[in-house]
Amino acid sequence: MSRLPRWVSESLLLGSLCSLLGTSCNGQPLDGDSPPGSTSVSGGFATDPLTVRPVDRLLTAIDAQDRVALPGHRHPLARAEFETGAAPSDYLMERMMLVLRPDEVQEQALQALLHAQHDAASPAHHQWLTAEAYAEKFGISEHDVAVVATWLRSQGMTVDEVSSGGRLLQFTGTAAQVEAAFHTPMRAYLVDGEVHHANASDPEIPRALASVVSGVVSLHDFQSKPSSVVKGQSGSENTWYYNGIQQSALVPQDLVKIYNVAPLYTASLDGAGQNIAVVGRSNIDVANVRTFRTTYGLPANDPQVIVNGKDPGILCGGDEAESYLDVEWAGALAKKATVKFVVSASTSASDGIYLAAQYAVNHNVAPILSLSYGLCEKGVGTSGNLMLNSLWQQAATQGMSVFVASMDSGAAGCDQMNAAVATGGLAINGLGSTPFNTSVGGTQFDDATNRTPYWSATNDPTTQASALGYIPEMVWNESASGLFASGGGVSTIYAKPVWQFGLGVLADGKRSIPDVAMPAAIQDAYRIYGDNQFMGVGGTSAATPVFASIMALVLQKVGQQQGLVNPVLYALAYNQDYSGGAAVFHDIV
Repeated sequence: MSRLPRWVSESLLLGSLCSLLGTSCNGQPLDGDSPPGSTSVSGGFATDPLTVRPVDRLLTAIDAQDRVALPGHRHPLARAEFETGAAPSDYLMERMMLVLRPDEVQEQALQALLHAQHDAASPAHHQWLTAEAYAEKFGISEHDVAVVATWLRSQGMTVDEVSSGGRLLQFTGTAAQVEAAFHTPMRAYLVDGEVHHANASDPEIPRALASVVSGVVSLHDFQSKPSSVVKGQSGSENTWYYNGIQQSALVPQDLVKIYNVAPLYTASLDGAGQNIAVVGRSNIDVANVRTFRTTYGLPANDPQVIVNGKDPGILCGGDEAESYLDVEWAGALAKKATVKFVVSASTSASDGIYLAAQYAVNHNVAPILSLSYGLCEKGVGTSGNLMLNSLWQQAATQGMSVFVASMDSGAAGCDQMNAAVATGGLAINGLGSTPFNTSVGGTQFDDATNRTPYWSATNDPTTQASALGYIPEMVWNESASGLFASGGGVSTIYAKPVWQFGLGVLADGKRSIPDVAMPAAIQDAYRIYGDNQFMGVGGTSAATPVFASIMALVLQKVGQQQGLVNPVLYALAYNQDYSGGAAVFHDIV
């Protein structure tokens, strides 16, 4: 576990993979005892939580004149100084998401179930739900869903889909219909040279729906950002120049050497039979992934591409590079695992990343999910935070382990990583700040001034690797120009989970991120192949699919899904620091 600066909070930095898998590198088991209560997620419910069922709550007539506002639904950049006029009345807003909420009894039962599923002493330990079973117990009643859908249709909207998890309803309408239904003006805004459309005030809904409807995601087209830093790089030689100094860019076999993965391969732990979901909003050309794998000595293993809705095609720029990075590196260490790339096109009202994540969870695409996009909690907004918390909570009950990048602008999560000065205050990535996901931060190798002990002067002819072994790490901070540094800090929304304890964890009562950390620096960039060229990429976007790839090796070793892994990770770190347990993590300051 690493002790990072206070604004980054506590992070667990991977040491030897053999230790993480509960095995020494010669195959002997390691002590995995946990401190009392360390695996608890939540507790307390008087009866069997699986007996809970939704009840009908929308039993009164809908009075369109009796309304309540939904606070926190106006994007921070939808400001008067950026406004350029009204949105066209026929402006089409597709695949908006109405977020539905359970009742209090359901929520208490859900917390109790999560506790039991992650408690090794419980009969419900690792007894995961399907999305359909989740909806049956913790979703909204069919009657109430029908009432909400009927109201939307009465406002001229098209109801596109009700999620299989029972907590979300997708719908489409025009700006004029949105204005009439939600009593908020739709306006156009010019922000940093880009035209956006967004609601100018918090929306309102009939009071009769308020017990079931918690928000709308979203009434604007401001979207999350990829958490990667791309530097152009031509040729296939594994070299990289950083501040005028020649460096060795990272290739898969480098991490195999650095984190001692080879003994696992010898023991046939290579990801075979495992599945990893990666979410994105730009499609890919699979031929580029084949080139990446061939160049770096990986076995042929095409990703599966799942298009949710309209095919966005291959988008030039950051989204395209992000997709190649995530897909290629998710399958880099778990080289025989199947990477399932779920891609959704963004619309004028919904972020493709949200749509892809919803699909991946509600269709139980894989037991591991990697997401490398971010937006600060304030930018995500009230309904977005509710949706993400509910989605990752559902994923945990289904046995899915969700890994989200902590982002790349240090403690200034609302600012762009290439900004010269931070202006948005302290903030963290709202896509990964919930208690039900693992947040992945960034480190950098302490090798800039003395590379000889750590890197060979030549590359392996088959894998292009040159790392000689473990390289000391420090906190990723390359903010000499821009804000390039590991994202992290404390949540403004979530309380500190009971499993978040240990050396360096502040007793501040707030959820802090990141939870784990992997290399992310531009200094020793990751190599990717996309758009028919080699590139160097840094950022927590790279660290996240790498950790997801590691998790696939864990699942292959233990033979079952793990759900939320944070309780186990923090318990392992506690044992390492206080009980003489296995050295699973490297400490950094």
